[in-house]
Amino acid sequence: MAVTHDACAITLREETAVSRDASPRRYLMCPPAHFRVTYSINPWMDPAKPVDVPLAVAQWEDLRDRYTALGHTVSLLDPRPDLPDMVFAANGATVVDGRVLGARFAHQERTAEAGAHLTWFRAQGYADVQEPAHVNEGEGDFAVTASYILAGRGFRSSPLAHDEAQEFFGRPVIGLDLVDPRYYHLDTALCVLDDAADEIMYYPEAFSPGSRSVLARLFPDALIAAGDDAAALGLNAVSDGLHVLLPSAAAGLFAPLRARGFEPVGLDLSELLKGGGSVKCCTQELRG
Repeated sequence: MAVTHDACAITLREETAVSRDASPRRYLMCPPAHFRVTYSINPWMDPAKPVDVPLAVAQWEDLRDRYTALGHTVSLLDPRPDLPDMVFAANGATVVDGRVLGARFAHQERTAEAGAHLTWFRAQGYADVQEPAHVNEGEGDFAVTASYILAGRGFRSSPLAHDEAQEFFGRPVIGLDLVDPRYYHLDTALCVLDDAADEIMYYPEAFSPGSRSVLARLFPDALIAAGDDAAALGLNAVSDGLHVLLPSAAAGLFAPLRARGFEPVGLDLSELLKGGGSVKCCTQELRG
């Protein structure tokens, strides 16, 4: 009887794994027309390594085209020649229920990006737009699930920004301490796989012991990434509830994602990795 029971359980899990659906999303992206690495504000950036801008543009266009082919809507933010990191559009704001909390960057080199984002949102008719009082780097450090806003701190965003986000969005904000400088933003160490079901994947070693315990308690069934896949920025991924777009180099994540019913879509954004970002960094979600 035990064998039969186990077989039924496996069948049930397999049936559950294939019952996922994609939901249409709206994204904001910025072409890397002026992308370059002339300064270093994270461990991935090395000004001595030249950037192939045409290749960066081609890789970015592949990501944009994948989104549209999957039925998603992509809006564009105009790049500025004085702001080479604008391609990392996720950092410019956080949008939940149509409400926009702007960014306030930790490093002077990116400060003006915040204003460019707020100008875009106001021009698009967003009525509820707040300029923050405290440092936050948008969806770099804010990840939205069904029940929570997960919020990174330790390298960029201020803990005070977590209170500000909770008051503005009216959702519980869970602070998480990042301890490895390679994973300087939350979106380099954690990805929301299903925002309707509180399903995530993450790399535990990027977090403090206490934050690991919080994640284990809140998300006991999370997909745990190995070090090699995290180092390939495999967690800097975007999911529509079915398709998970992530770096092709994070090969160890593909089978576990498929086992859970997701469809991984590998992309090569190696040129943009020179700036410390990949799929998610290039993608801000416009929720509501």
